[in-house]
This record gives sequence, structure tokens and C-alpha cells, in this order.
Amino acid sequence: MHYANIREEELKNKVAQDYFWLLDCTQIIGNVDFCVSLHNSKPELDIPPLLWAEAKKGMADIQKSISQLILTIGKARTFDKSLPPAFLGAFDAEKIAFVPYSEISDVFYQNDFNWKVTPSNHDTREFKLIHTKVQHTLDEQALIFYFGKDDKELHYFIKHNFIAGKYGINKTRIDKNNFMVIYNKWLTAVKPTIQADWELAKKAGIIDGDFYLADLLSEENTTLKDKLFVLLKTDTYHLDRKLNESGMFVTTSTGFTDKQKAHNQFWNIYERPPKEEYWDYIIGRRDLLVPQDVRERKGSFFTPQIWVELSQKYLADTLGEDWQDEYYIWDCAAGTGNLLAGLTNKNNIFASTLDKQDVDVMHDRIRNGANLWENQVFQFDFLNDSFDKLPKNLKNIIDDPEKRKKLVIYINPPYAESNGKTSITRSNVQVSKIHTKYSPKLEKVSAELFAQFLVRIYFEIPDCIIGQFSTLKLLNGTNSKVFRNNFLAKLKKCFIVPADTFDNVNGSFPIGFFIWDTKIKEKIEENKVDVYNSNAIFLEKKSFYSYDNEKGKINDWLNLFKKDKNDTQIGFLMADAPDFQNNNLIAILNEKGNRHGIFFAINQQNLIIASIYITARKIFEHTWINHNDQFLFPNDNWKTDFEFQNDCLSFALFQDKNRITAKDGTNHFIPFTEQEINAQERFESSFMTDFIKGKLKQNTTSDVFGNVTKARTTPLEFSAEAKIVFDAGRELWKYYHKSINHINTSLNKKPNANASLYDIREYFQGRGEKGRMNTKSEDEIYTKLVADLRETLKVLAKKIEVKVYEYGFLKG
Repeated sequence: MHYANIREEELKNKVAQDYFWLLDCTQIIGNVDFCVSLHNSKPELDIPPLLWAEAKKGMADIQKSISQLILTIGKARTFDKSLPPAFLGAFDAEKIAFVPYSEISDVFYQNDFNWKVTPSNHDTREFKLIHTKVQHTLDEQALIFYFGKDDKELHYFIKHNFIAGKYGINKTRIDKNNFMVIYNKWLTAVKPTIQADWELAKKAGIIDGDFYLADLLSEENTTLKDKLFVLLKTDTYHLDRKLNESGMFVTTSTGFTDKQKAHNQFWNIYERPPKEEYWDYIIGRRDLLVPQDVRERKGSFFTPQIWVELSQKYLADTLGEDWQDEYYIWDCAAGTGNLLAGLTNKNNIFASTLDKQDVDVMHDRIRNGANLWENQVFQFDFLNDSFDKLPKNLKNIIDDPEKRKKLVIYINPPYAESNGKTSITRSNVQVSKIHTKYSPKLEKVSAELFAQFLVRIYFEIPDCIIGQFSTLKLLNGTNSKVFRNNFLAKLKKCFIVPADTFDNVNGSFPIGFFIWDTKIKEKIEENKVDVYNSNAIFLEKKSFYSYDNEKGKINDWLNLFKKDKNDTQIGFLMADAPDFQNNNLIAILNEKGNRHGIFFAINQQNLIIASIYITARKIFEHTWINHNDQFLFPNDNWKTDFEFQNDCLSFALFQDKNRITAKDGTNHFIPFTEQEINAQERFESSFMTDFIKGKLKQNTTSDVFGNVTKARTTPLEFSAEAKIVFDAGRELWKYYHKSINHINTSLNKKPNANASLYDIREYFQGRGEKGRMNTKSEDEIYTKLVADLRETLKVLAKKIEVKVYEYGFLKG
């Protein structure tokens, strides 16, 4: 080996010095190991890099290294943030390989590929797919040079290929590798200066990408391709060209708000047009230029192939092995048709989509071998158009009650909302006819586009089968109760998967695939679903509930114990919506906050209630699986379980969401006396230790829970698990008070004798530049003590979990 027994960083330095010394190897681009560029003395020029490479110490499989590099680039979408290089490559201690970026760039634009895997894990399904996909290209196109033996040839290759284009570096040439990066730059530099109402343009099927294509395929500001939606002629865009009665073209035109200044400045640094050999490719990928909100509205977030395959397996398990021959299939939100990949009987398949351009893409795929009939792929606005517009053979199926029973509506509908006034709207989508027609049957979820799809299918294509991807809002969402009263169907099968495995979806929540039989009228109440991880490995079965028949939610229960106006207030419980996704907001505070949450004043009468509330919600970790689970109004059995109550108080006092701080007022939450923790000053408040010892007088008029009030007049008896928590907490407080004369330089102040748990954490952990508390401390003793405390809390939490289910705060 030429570079034997050296580390990866040293290898990169030596390769840079030995072979690329005339070039810039100092740039760090995304997570790419090794980047080579021209030295750029004019930062205003957008010069593309020359090489992105994967580096490996020792000896490695070059093809696998390049496959890892592709996953690294695709996962971070580095090609969206930086102009892509002329070459991708990889090297180890023995050799280096190059492959033209253009030969494999298509791999980054797969519609249904999961880029979220760890690139360095060569055992994942995604890595193997990438490796298989590029292996032939690498066999045919990769240039491999061995260090030392091939040095002459390697130096020649670098000298003659790692140079600026033949037109110099004053202008960047545009090709199929970089036209998307330049489009993203164009959006901020040029689009704002075009005189256009973009919302009206989108309604007419014109997108900003059409203006970009008009610019891109121009020479001297004149579009060379005349079959585009928009044409540029000097300083004016022309669109909506129609023939009038005289046979003459009539056009709509628009110009610029700044006399084309920004437009000219932008295009001065790029070479236009691209080579003609790229034109058809760039025009054919207009779908990549569709804006985010339009993609949401049209459902253009492609279903990963792994879930397409699993959904079709579930359909086969439900409807029978020969379901594709026995049933008709209509994807009425098809986008470009990837949900239909793998289906075999094209005679029975129909696909429709809102956008004519998507229909064109599907027709092009058919001409290239897709298993569909062109006349059964058509443009149709499912939320607005009449079924009279459907192809005759599909309309006949819908009109025939018996054939309708053999129709599967197989969809991944859009998730955007149709009313810009709703609280979680992601795009302002025009209110549809279906929204208007069925709003009373949907009520609070009427803005959800996928709910509109379902309600039209249910009422206008009765007795069909629905196979549908969506979130779980309609299954157990609080706002979906009216929908559930109207949508009566048998859920035959369902699986859920992590939402972040879908294209452009972020967040820790489930997306499900539901198979509904609308012939069977059944109210949605409890349903068991199959749970899969991101690699399609089965995890468990889980029950989901509608909660429609429950007495109420945990917040209704909390509301019964509001503080009497005459009682002394010791803090506030910040509560929020009663589901797991909002658990991170629950905390105990000194004062009310400014956010929209519920602020429950705590006093001696309801301290136990507040403790039960925060404990029930904080002992469980929020996961994508339990994201939608609801906390409920409990049964009465908790009232006489004093050990449970005291366990909850113990947990509430010592968990991290106790945000009481002596900085904001008197700290009533110190769970120890001065003598127990060797404090050198008297505490401002002994409320908590007095409460624990039963020394506080009760206000009998506030006795809303019977025996619980009487129990507070005697010392609390703690379980063995709770006592261990107190012991661990006591050691932490003792250590803090040992530091009573120590000045924490990061806070530049002495410790406060009345410090709360939150204050102690802040003292030892400090805060970062942005004011947030650091997650770690350099003090090893503190680190061990706080870790010990958290371990004891985990043990206590496990004990309490059982009671939370037993008393009905959660359904198991």
C-alpha cells in the first residue's frame, strides 16, 4: 500500500498535498469527506467544485465507498445547497477512483427512496439498492488509478480535467446536474422582481418554474424553445397563448418590477442556454420545479417503495391472492403513479391526478414500459369535478352497485388543509366543492384534504373498498368525532410506520395504511394495528381508541380541583392538550407563562392533584407510536391509594420539568429541612417539608376529594422506591450546599441557599451562548449524583406506570 498505517485524516492531507496541490482542498461541503475546487479569488462567482470524494483508511471496496458517498449526499441533499461537482470519487491507502457526476446524478431524484438511513451501514436495504443501481455505471465509467504505480497517468488526468470550462470561469455552465441548484438561487434573486400574481398563476397551471425554464432556455433573453408554457422575449414574458377567431395568436404578457436589473445581474454569471442535448431532460423534469405548497395540495410526496410493497401485501392478505384480477383499482390522487408500481393487471387499473403535467409524466412512463393503459390515466380533480368527466368504463363501474363492491380506491391523498384560517394549515388551498358539500359531516376536520377524499368516496362510491395512507387523526383525533359518527366502515387491516420515512415529512408520529370495507357499517372505536419500524420489521400490535365514549380527558379532571381564591398559591402547573405529542410542554413553574397552555394554580389543597397530573404525563417517553394516545378522566380508585399519591408527589418534586426557581420568587418546593442537607442559612419557606410532615392546617371547605384531604393532616408515608428517590435527592442538595461559598465563574454569583432542583442544575451545568442550559457539567461528582437521582426516578416511574393504566389515565 502506498499510504500504509495512517489515519483517515492524515490520508486526506497527503492525497491533497501529493496530487491536488494546485487546487483548493480546504472546503467543507456538507458531510462529504474530501472536496476539491478551483481557487476562487472572486467569491461573487458561483464556481462549481471539481470533486467530492469518500476517503477510507487501509484498503476498501471502491464501489461501496462511492455508494456510501451517494447516500451521504442524498441524505443531506447536498446537491440542493451547493453546485454539484464534475466528478464523484473515492480513495483509500492504495488507489483513487473517479466517475462523472452526470453519469449517476439521476439516482438522487428517485421519487420513493428512503434517504434517511446511516450511509456508513453497508447492510441496509437502501445501501444495497444504491450499490446495485450504480454498479453497472461504475463498472463502465469509473477511472481507477493506483497511487505510485499510476502516478504519471493520474497527474495527467487531474491536469487536463480539473480545470475551468472552455469558456473560462466568468460564467457557470448549466447542465442536468446543476439546473436545480441554480433554480433555487433564481427563486430568491429573480422571482420577486417578476410582475405576477403567483396564486392566480398556479390556479391556471403555471408555476414559477415555467418562468425559470423560459429564462434558462434562452439566448440573449429570447427563449429558443417555443413549446413551453412561458416564453421570454427580451424584457417580457409571454404566456397563455391562444388562437383567436382570425387565427392569430393572442397572449398575456408580463414584465419586471425593477426594469429587469436583478434578472440581468443574475444571468450574467451563468452560461445560457445549456447544451441542446440537455434540453429535453430539463423540460422533462419540470416536476422538480413544483413549489412545496403545490406538492402538498396535489399529494406529490411520493410513497416510499417499501410501504407501497407492504400495502399491496396487506391488500392481497385482505382481498385474496387474486385480488388484482378480481377487483378494479383506482388511484384518484395518483401524482406520477408510484403507488401503482408493482401492480400487474393493467386492464383493471385507473389513475387520475389534478395536474395535466403529472398525467404527461405517467404517459411518458407508459411509453417507457410502465404497466398502465394511457386511456385509463387521466386528469381529474377529485374534490371538484363531476363523475360525469370520468372515462366511460370507470363511470360504469361506479354506477353499477355490484361492480362497485369490487372497486378498490387505493390512494395516498394530500395532507394539506383547505382553509388558511385553521391553526395548523401548511398551505392555503382553495376550498373545494366537496369541502362545501360535506362540511356538516366533517365539522372540525373539514379542512383536511384527505378527510375530504374519504368522505366523497364513502358517500358517492358506496360499498367500495378503500386502501388509504394517512395520519391517524381520523382514527382517534379529538376533532374527528363528527367524522367518525358519519364514516361507518369496517377497518379490515391497518399498519403504521414512522412518518419521517416519507418524502419531505418531518416529525415523530405515525402514518398508517388503512383498508376499509364500506359495505360493513361499523363505528370506529377500538382497532388493533400492526406496527413496523423504518426497515419494515414488525414490532408489535397496538390498540388505538376513538375515546368518543369516555367520561372526559385528564384536563377535565384537573379542572375540578381549581384553587380556591382564598388559598395561598405556591406555583403553577402548566398543562396542555391531553396527548403524548404535547407532553414536553408540561411543567411546574413559579408564575403563569405567556403561551396558550392551561395554567393551574397550585396550593396545599391540590398539590397532590398537580403531582398526579404531571407524573401521569411525564413517566412515559413520547415516541412516534404513542404520539396520538390520549390521557383520560380517571376512575375513582386513585382517591384511596395514598401510596400512589405519595409516589406521584415524589416523582413530581424531583423530575426535570419541575422548573421552580428561587430567582422568580419564594421557593416552596424544597423537600428537605436545613438540617438534612447542612444548609448554612434558613430557608424562606418550609411549605414542602411541613406538607410532608402533615403540619399544615386544612381548609375543609376545599375538601373535594374526601379522604384525600384528611390524609394530608398526617405525615406522608412513602414507598421504598420513593424513599430511595428522596435519598438520592438529599445527596445532591448536600453537595450543592457544600459549595455555598464557591463562586461559579460561568454564572458569576454565589449559590442561593433557597435553590430549587432547577437552580442546582443550572449552577453546575451553566448556560450556553444562546441562554439555554447546558446538558452536561464538568463537575464529575454532580454528574454522578444527578445520574443516580434520574436512575431512581426511572425505577419509581416503572412502579407508577401500572397504576396509571389501572386508574384509567391511559387505556392499555
